[in-house]
Amino acid sequence: MAARAYWQGQIRLALVSIPVEIYSATKSGAQIAFHQIHEPSGKRVRYEKTVPGLGAVKPEDIVKGYEVSKGDYVLLQPDEIEAVKLESKKTLELTQFVDADEIDVLYYERPYYVVPADDLAEEAFIVLREALRQSKKVGLGQLAMRGREYIVSLKPCGRGMILETLRYADEVHRAQSYFREIEDAKPDAELLDLAQALIEKKTAPFKPDSFHDRYVDALERLIEKKKKAKGRRIIEEEDTGPVKRSGNVIDLMAALKKSVDTGGKGGSSAATGKTGTTRKLAARKSSTAKTPARKRA
Repeated sequence: MAARAYWQGQIRLALVSIPVEIYSATKSGAQIAFHQIHEPSGKRVRYEKTVPGLGAVKPEDIVKGYEVSKGDYVLLQPDEIEAVKLESKKTLELTQFVDADEIDVLYYERPYYVVPADDLAEEAFIVLREALRQSKKVGLGQLAMRGREYIVSLKPCGRGMILETLRYADEVHRAQSYFREIEDAKPDAELLDLAQALIEKKTAPFKPDSFHDRYVDALERLIEKKKKAKGRRIIEEEDTGPVKRSGNVIDLMAALKKSVDTGGKGGSSAATGKTGTTRKLAARKSSTAKTPARKRA
């Protein structure tokens, strides 16, 4: 069955309008759904919508309300909410263009595929796509979807385009409040070279299908064991011992050297032998040996 368009409307650039459809570019991954169960009876817990003094109520008798004061609500009917029309409900007007790398990754929220709505729209769609690609710009505008207006970005993606919803400024925490306690210091050069060598060894093309949700896998195995155990409790704990923390630079140096030699725990390592970075380290040590030692404070 063909995918259903998430939104249909038009992209407007000045006097040019391009009918388009957008489709969700992502989907929910594997999940284990749990229900709440009343343990003594083994029956599922159900929830009912109730009103104090009246008991359970029918879904059709429920409307949206905004609390203006304690216990006092303004009631809104569905057709009244629908009547609040925004121009962006059916039109995405590109009001600004920015460099592709100017938007911080924190602002990106969810991606959608954008395609021309019909053959007549295809020519203008291709012109806009290639203009964005060659100028290395991203288009910005605002778009109303599912009862909310979003800031969105538009950029080329293969033969189509990608629309991404962006967070508003008040939805993003300022990094300074979290990072200001971190010391502004330069790392030891040798430690830095070792870390770069380890990164180089573990560098490989990104393959999304090589990653999977290990927590879901573990839950599935637990559920299978519980089915076979017929309700008996199964607790498996791995005693890894206390986590060791040390601020000793020598410990970090040893750990990095060992990681470089082994290619890093749990990952495939490159063929053993001196990399460019380890050669650089050897050269540095050699030159240090030839230079008279300086007194240190």
